[in-house]
Amino acid sequence: MPDELNLSNLKPAAARRDRKRVGRGMGSGKGRYSGRGIKGQKARSGSHKMRPGFEGGQMPVYMRLPKQRGSTSKDAMPIGPFRTSTVPVNVRDLDRFGDGDEVTPESLVEKGIIKNTKIDVKLLGMGEVSKKLTIRVHAISATARQKIEGAGGTVALLREEKS
Repeated sequence: MPDELNLSNLKPAAARRDRKRVGRGMGSGKGRYSGRGIKGQKARSGSHKMRPGFEGGQMPVYMRLPKQRGSTSKDAMPIGPFRTSTVPVNVRDLDRFGDGDEVTPESLVEKGIIKNTKIDVKLLGMGEVSKKLTIRVHAISATARQKIEGAGGTVALLREEKS
């Protein structure tokens, strides 16, 4: 870098590259068809703004395939396959609570384990628990119940189990 900056020794920080001037004669390297080939949809303006799933005017696959109606359809929220209306909480997440604490959806929100109490909470059995806790959630798995009661805790459901 020069000792003193002035108008005679100013330079850009990085090398500048001239922009591509398309359609300015054969000598430019981007003349005649301007790099778009010959005719057709992709040679026209606005051709690169097609929505996802567009098949060139052909009936798209999502409209050709039949839809399954009813509550068991994979489109039906939240009862379709692999979709649940509960937020999962694992046993390992309960380490943030002290010995003898009560675990409720409200206390889970306070500890930052779940975002809000709008969706039901289901306790799952991943991990270990060593503290004696009182659990009050909407649903609990069999392994989670076994681990909580094995550590000396108690479990009470906020809603009766669906059979």
